[in-house]
Amino acid sequence: MSTWITICDTCKREGWENGAMDLTDGERLAALVEAQVDGAGTVRTRRQSCLMGCGKGCNVAIQAAGKLCYTLGDFTPDETAAAAIATYAKLHAASDTGQVPYRQWPDGVKGHFVTRHPPLPTEE
Repeated sequence: MSTWITICDTCKREGWENGAMDLTDGERLAALVEAQVDGAGTVRTRRQSCLMGCGKGCNVAIQAAGKLCYTLGDFTPDETAAAAIATYAKLHAASDTGQVPYRQWPDGVKGHFVTRHPPLPTEE
């Protein structure tokens, strides 16, 4: 079963309009995260236009069927953030429940958690 990193590709951080504006901050972060997980096996990425966390852009969701899911935000679109997101997603994938002990969290995700969602119930 895969853990998915869903990356908002429309996020624009404050001051975005003062830069080159060739890519959104979300597109920049998405490319960096995708490069970090390329070939990771149990972690996959996808892009989504607007995760509705505009006040905390750049946003990602860490999700897997049957596991706790998380939304994280307020990232700077750089290599450090991308590496922390990818590392956390790999730990999520290795966990039976999706819960990763705090002591294992990469420093780059600490302070970035916005929400936690329980797994959807299975229908019988």
